[in-house]
Amino acid sequence: MVKDKVRKEPDYRKQRYELVESLMRKGYLRSDAAIQAMRSVPRESFLPEDIRGASYFDHPLEIGEGQTISAPHMVAIMVEALDLKPGQKVLEIGAGSGYHAAVVAHMIGDTGHVYTVERIHELVEFAQHNLRMAGLSERVTVLEGDGSKGDLEHAPYDRIFVAAASPNIPKPLEKQLKEGGKILVPVGKFHQDLLLGVLNHGRLEISDLGGCIFVPLIGEHGF
Repeated sequence: MVKDKVRKEPDYRKQRYELVESLMRKGYLRSDAAIQAMRSVPRESFLPEDIRGASYFDHPLEIGEGQTISAPHMVAIMVEALDLKPGQKVLEIGAGSGYHAAVVAHMIGDTGHVYTVERIHELVEFAQHNLRMAGLSERVTVLEGDGSKGDLEHAPYDRIFVAAASPNIPKPLEKQLKEGGKILVPVGKFHQDLLLGVLNHGRLEISDLGGCIFVPLIGEHGF
């Protein structure tokens, strides 16, 4: 008699730790805060069930509605560039599945808060569900709307980042940034440069962190 085979659940924790070690070796992850955050957040819990087996491949994945979850190395690059600190108020544009916001929430701690704006209703609900299941719904607020206009209600922000390609750094986002704050935006239509702006005496000082590829930012100040 042949016994029924029991499907073995992948060891996601082991895969997560191996991915983080790889990102550290390649220089994408450097700070203790970012390393611990990416070790702590289960990427598989922020993906549709049918693609969870690819959770710890280092490339973008489709999450529905024509959108993607960023590759882990890009998440690492962005959170390191933002220099996140406990207690900060952060605005994300493009919630997607909620994964990137979850990593940021771990880095800014219980005293910080993430506001993340998503234009697609189905993804708003998906992100809210994922964050609730991860125990982060009190630390991340998912808002539905045109992210290119930011979120004036909770401004100003210590940090702002955009997880979509913009034609430039949207002026409304610049105006919602605190003095000394940092904003990170992929700028360009088909191939983007990841631009980091620091607000110094009311003016942005811009650094180019290199090339990247994101889905377009759709909205009044996007494409």
